[in-house]
Amino acid sequence: MATDDESKKAQIVEARARNISHNVRCTECGSQSIEDSNADVAVLLRKLIRDEIKSGKTDKDIYKKLEEEFGETVLYAPKFDLQTAALWLSPVILAGAAAGVLAYQRHRQKTNVHIMALNLVRGVPLTPKEKETMLDLLTPPPPPRRWPWERR
Repeated sequence: MATDDESKKAQIVEARARNISHNVRCTECGSQSIEDSNADVAVLLRKLIRDEIKSGKTDKDIYKKLEEEFGETVLYAPKFDLQTAALWLSPVILAGAAAGVLAYQRHRQKTNVHIMALNLVRGVPLTPKEKETMLDLLTPPPPPRRWPWERR
């Protein structure tokens, strides 16, 4: 009976150690977890994790200790704070700003067309650029190209 309890405890320790090891980046390799790496540092970290588990530490305590000793980059899932929020949200903010600029430019172009039309009605002559813009807007698009064998 005692061997069953010991084997169950050993299995639990091993499962926890593997779970933690999969979430910790090898400091030497950088692209592999310490579970997948054969580097000396990874072997030492796996042993450290097993020793910490055997001493009764929780997973959270082990992650905290590793983060304190090796920095936040050792964890594959960094904590969410203001810096990481800014990093993840910056593409969305930039895309929103670009969409806003494009919408403003379109609105401004349409407004300019209305002003040009009012100036035409009032008899104010158009500049060459305004004439070109008006011709571009007023010229109908070409008909869709058809294949020679299609019937009309």
